[in-house]
Amino acid sequence: MIQYFKGIFTGLRSLALGMSVTWRVLWRRKVTEQYPENRKTLQVSDRWRAKLIMPHDANNEHACTACGICQMNCPNGTISVISKMQETPDGKKKRVLDKYIYDLGTCTFCNLCVVTCPQDAIEFSNSFENAVFTRSKLVEQLNREGSKLREKKKEIAAAS
Repeated sequence: MIQYFKGIFTGLRSLALGMSVTWRVLWRRKVTEQYPENRKTLQVSDRWRAKLIMPHDANNEHACTACGICQMNCPNGTISVISKMQETPDGKKKRVLDKYIYDLGTCTFCNLCVVTCPQDAIEFSNSFENAVFTRSKLVEQLNREGSKLREKKKEIAAAS
């Protein structure tokens, strides 16, 4: 008989605790975003990883040296760096980026490619609207047509 009443009081205590949490949350400010109605005013966090991009400057130059470190560190083969050898004016052979292929459909957004890139040539954008009807549209070339490697600026040492 004591166990019966103890069970009832335990149940009522649990119910009161649950109702107190519900009552507290009922009066909080709502944070639900009314998407897509608020598309123009939507605030997306800077830390959001949505799509890998390769920034180019005004001269259509990028920082990728085609070293392939991002491709090696990608856990599921999302990145494919295709390079070609080019001869410099002084007769040396140099590796140059031909195509940088990225498959958004297989990307896990782990950020290993961005973190390990020694040139900081790639980064994640925070544009989140990436829905398409066919998977083939998720594969894209990140380096623009006719783009080339950005020339390193020579720093002049100031004589003191």
